Amino acid sequence: MTAYQYEDIRYEIDGPVAVITINRPERYNAFRGKTVDELIRAFRASWADRAVQAVIFTGAGDKAFCSGGDVKQRAETGDYGPTESGMFEIGYLHKLIRDIPKPVIAAVNGLAVGGGHVLHVLCDVSIASETARFGQAGPRVGSFDAGFGSAYLARVVGEKKAREMWYWCRLYSAEQAERMGLVNAVVPAEKLLDEAKAWAFEVAEKSPTAIKFLKQSFNADTDHQAGLSNLAMSALDLFVDSPEGKEGAAAFAEKRKPDFAPHVHWH
Repeated sequence: MTAYQYEDIRYEIDGPVAVITINRPERYNAFRGKTVDELIRAFRASWADRAVQAVIFTGAGDKAFCSGGDVKQRAETGDYGPTESGMFEIGYLHKLIRDIPKPVIAAVNGLAVGGGHVLHVLCDVSIASETARFGQAGPRVGSFDAGFGSAYLARVVGEKKAREMWYWCRLYSAEQAERMGLVNAVVPAEKLLDEAKAWAFEVAEKSPTAIKFLKQSFNADTDHQAGLSNLAMSALDLFVDSPEGKEGAAAFAEKRKPDFAPHVHWH
């Protein structure tokens, strides 16, 4: 059987470790529909491969881990491009990162912003390059993630910090991220993948069944947030087509400050 040819990502096996890399550095590793399809395929392949004991999730190049949804693609076609199912399955990818019964290690090599920030937050642990930067961007561009991206983030860094990150849309350094418990370790950029692999090989020596039960136990406390995520995705579909949502996207594309004043509704 011919191996699947990935276009937007790389999928590599190193002993008991699968390395999944978003390979769109020219777009700051932003994801389109095809990228999400391929990430789902790779995570499912990692799940099915009994030899794989841990997964590293990273981005190509040194600029970005992932900058979220591909705004250029959306501006060109009005959506995130064609997909295998006809649906944009980012919500399923979120659940898959949580459900795969193996540790997922984010190796954050640069910007982790917006939807890309949510992806690293959902991983079991995060190792950051000293050059990594973290933040949410939704309210600045007329968007939001009111599911795992906010509710689960609050479990990771606490309510006050999570609200700060979402309301103010600031960027945080790797050092700040480590201080708030958003990442587990910070290393020089040239040592990032080696460090992530060291963590992966170390956990691969542990009992896979014990790890599986532990991951499911940790997840059980927040699994109800999947319902919030579904609501948030449905709301976002409506919101991005509203005048307010369109103003945010247009301002981003035109590199200007958005004018949200006409859209204030304090009910």
